Amino acid sequence: MLKHRGFPGRLPSTDHQFLIRRANHKDGPAKIIRRERFKDRKFGDRQADQGFMAALWQHFGEEPFERGNLDAGRLSWLFGREVVPAEDPFDPASYEALLKIDVKRAEASFPEVFSTGADAAQYDWDEDED
Repeated sequence: MLKHRGFPGRLPSTDHQFLIRRANHKDGPAKIIRRERFKDRKFGDRQADQGFMAALWQHFGEEPFERGNLDAGRLSWLFGREVVPAEDPFDPASYEALLKIDVKRAEASFPEVFSTGADAAQYDWDEDED
């Protein structure tokens, strides 16, 4: 499993994780699924989605990226909309699966992440993560 060095481990001051620490050798990787985002989601959950998208954009940009140690649960909130498969066939239960950001959809969903004056420092990512 590829570990994304420099990627934030979680949203600051919350328990919303972005990375997993080690591969699940017993049951295999958690499957990435498309989770429905309803309008009445909690503010903290919406902030976690925005923070995760900001981290993906800062770390990978428009380039395809390997799932690696990115949290499947957090990816599932964006999967099929802002984050899409970058390969065909796509294996949603593989640490080596390639993904990419659908920039047009991501800009529509998270305009504050992609605005020209966006402040990347607003997330104050933890520097001590693996």
